[in-house]
Amino acid sequence: MRRPLVLAAVAVLALAGCSDGQVERSDNGNQAGYIAGDGTISIFDPAERDAAPEFGGDLLDGGDFQLADQLGEVVVLNIWGSWCPPCRKEAPDLQASYEVLGPQGVQFVGVNVREPNGERPAQQFEEEFGITYPSVYDPKGDALLSFRDTVPPKAIPSTLVIDREGRIAARILGAIGEASLTDIVGEIAAETPAAEGTAESP
Repeated sequence: MRRPLVLAAVAVLALAGCSDGQVERSDNGNQAGYIAGDGTISIFDPAERDAAPEFGGDLLDGGDFQLADQLGEVVVLNIWGSWCPPCRKEAPDLQASYEVLGPQGVQFVGVNVREPNGERPAQQFEEEFGITYPSVYDPKGDALLSFRDTVPPKAIPSTLVIDREGRIAARILGAIGEASLTDIVGEIAAETPAAEGTAESP
């Protein structure tokens, strides 16, 4: 059973160089459904992480994304909608963080949800904010239901960070700034997977 440490919601994010976020470690991941994001950031100890479920779908710009194909890389899944004001606020920060972390083997993938008017508004959103990483088009949130029994993204926007071993390492409920996201994901990217960190004696 996951036993994350709980910190006060007013605590400043305790990561080097981070000045725009807050951390609260929480174990309410089994609650289903969407709620308004409150900025809570849950970071799970490696020994307590749930395996990410099968997740994937068609991309807005064509092609297909499958989370299972990304094993060995850190994946940042950001859930957003073109109609969502906090999504618009955080979009430049996500792109900036992607530009810093991409060379470190970190994949950013958006998950576009609840778009009532088709793909065009989502495509215009990406054009407006210069988003260069791909997004899964999931207008009814059907693909995201795969997370309901693990650590569901319960707000729009939300962000999930999947570690190199395919486990859910962090969840952010609500918008996040560039410094906070870069530090959180950077630390997860710097972890040594167990298979690589274990050496056999000669």
